[in-house]
Amino acid sequence: MDNDDRQIGTILTRREVLKLFGVAGLGVLVGCRPTRQRSPSPTALPPTAPDAASATSEATATTVPLTAPDAASATSEATATTVPLTAPDAASATSEATATTREVMALPSCVVRPAATEGPYYLDLDMLRSDVREDRVGTTLTLNFRVSQVSNNRCTPLQGALVEIWHCDANGIYSGVRDRFADTTGQSFLRGGQMTDRTGLATFSTLYPGWYPGRAVHIHFKVFPTSGLVFTSQLFFPEPFTDQLFSAPPYAAKGQRTTLNSNDGIYRAELLLSPTINGDGVEATFDIGMEL
Repeated sequence: MDNDDRQIGTILTRREVLKLFGVAGLGVLVGCRPTRQRSPSPTALPPTAPDAASATSEATATTVPLTAPDAASATSEATATTVPLTAPDAASATSEATATTREVMALPSCVVRPAATEGPYYLDLDMLRSDVREDRVGTTLTLNFRVSQVSNNRCTPLQGALVEIWHCDANGIYSGVRDRFADTTGQSFLRGGQMTDRTGLATFSTLYPGWYPGRAVHIHFKVFPTSGLVFTSQLFFPEPFTDQLFSAPPYAAKGQRTTLNSNDGIYRAELLLSPTINGDGVEATFDIGMEL
């Protein structure tokens, strides 16, 4: 269990990410997060600074009097030259700043640097599956990984990367282990892997994880972008969202959890999911860029 908690690879800071691309590289980053640009339910997205800026820009644009050009035409050329030359420059600067902000917002929420693996990675082909629930009970979680390749000032969907997940069930039990909680050797529930498609997407049907003493609610994951490289870490959930789900069966039977994100030493804000209710279940997407 302790080895599972060890992160392999490095999460880049925002400063490192921006330095990695530079201003010239930002223009191609929009392609890393296509669904943000084409969301079927725009109202479901939380308001962001770029959206506010866009709204302000549109509102400002509508306040420009449409009769001004006609009035200018009726006046002398000398009068026309009194129009301040700095106004267009200011508007242009604002537009460029807004565009840059939008491009920055289009970065993957987490950009990482994979590390070399120790020895060959053994892949049980039977574990290549999207539905990992087996006989476990709980709230269904549709978990999407959107993997991008970050290199040469470009960010493009990464096809053929192996994504693996594993986590405990509603009672805090892992499959395939023997520990002080249970002996589940030979079982494989809530474990599996998927290869990313041409859009960089890998999707799992799993369950919202439970908890066990000493750890916040989390999901382990690995991404193998290429042979010999891996990034290993964990995903976390917002506390209010977890509280809501854990007030109902089967999670409620375990009682009050003892460790939150704030006092879990492994928690990182870059690894926090933003789950939403989707029918009878929950859905969350994790955008991750791999520096290759």
